[in-house]
Amino acid sequence: MKKKIYHISDTHGYHDLLNVPENIDIIIHSGDFSNSFDVYKNEPEALAFLKWYGNLKIKYKILIAGNHDAYTFKMSSEFKKWCKHYNIIYLDNEQVEIEGLKIYGSPNTPTFGNWYYMKNRSKLDEVWKQIPEDTDILVVHGPPKGILDLSYSPMGNLEFCGCTALKNNILNRLKLKLCLFGHIHNN
Repeated sequence: MKKKIYHISDTHGYHDLLNVPENIDIIIHSGDFSNSFDVYKNEPEALAFLKWYGNLKIKYKILIAGNHDAYTFKMSSEFKKWCKHYNIIYLDNEQVEIEGLKIYGSPNTPTFGNWYYMKNRSKLDEVWKQIPEDTDILVVHGPPKGILDLSYSPMGNLEFCGCTALKNNILNRLKLKLCLFGHIHNN
């Protein structure tokens, strides 16, 4: 049986402006649901999002963090408790199976500025090698290299800033049905 999946990303605290359909089976948010770099300012943003997301009338709610989600990074165990309270499946480099569909989520992105969940590009291949080969849907915060990843660098130059190691794992090792991401936006 096919599942209706609705994907959102990079809502940065504006989630309540969305009109999310209710006739879907799974909603997936691929990070940056909050905005502030400071964990104490980020906490109320994150908790407001969780309350909104948890109250959606959708059976399965999948969530990963993004580079702006400071509260998830600094207060990981507390954040996971809130997710459980709101019946949200939070994935942090792990897989869940929903009615036969295997979904893996990771917040990691290549270093691009000074934010959270970022790793040196030379270390990301080890992260992506942990993705099980039987994954159907991959949820990551940042894109593979060359796919919707054109952005301005911190120096102001246009560049393809996606992850080459992620792209190589997708093309050479994984047999995904879907790869969902966000992260790249210039406003």
